[in-house]
Amino acid sequence: MEKKKAPATMSDINVTPLVDVMLVLLIIFMVITPMLSKGQTVDLVKTKNPIAMAAADKEDAIVVAVTRDGKVWLSPGNSQMPPDQLPSKVKDLLTNRMDKTCYIKSDSRARYERVVDVVDQLRAAGVDQLGLLVEQIDAREGQ
Repeated sequence: MEKKKAPATMSDINVTPLVDVMLVLLIIFMVITPMLSKGQTVDLVKTKNPIAMAAADKEDAIVVAVTRDGKVWLSPGNSQMPPDQLPSKVKDLLTNRMDKTCYIKSDSRARYERVVDVVDQLRAAGVDQLGLLVEQIDAREGQ
């Protein structure tokens, strides 16, 4: 009786399961990434010498967005509201906070009147500091 030999060992890596998992992860990240943006998306004003405001990226930062069509959005919560309701909502958000700073991000084509109205409403809410969020002009664009 002959002894059966074991099959030769396979030294190649099977990458098919790895590719399947990576494609699933890629799809998940592509779906979730747009949901991670904080607040309303606007085309920010571009400037040469912006001041970095890292605190605006915090989870609990109070950010008011003014869109191109004049709508006002308040984050956290990303809720749309008329500017005259801002003082009461912002006062609630500022209670028990040491830092009473709010950030405004306005679309570059928003009406100046609407932005000034938002600033006035935030001052009425007792905001100590206002931060205006802008983008830096790319060196190649400025030439």
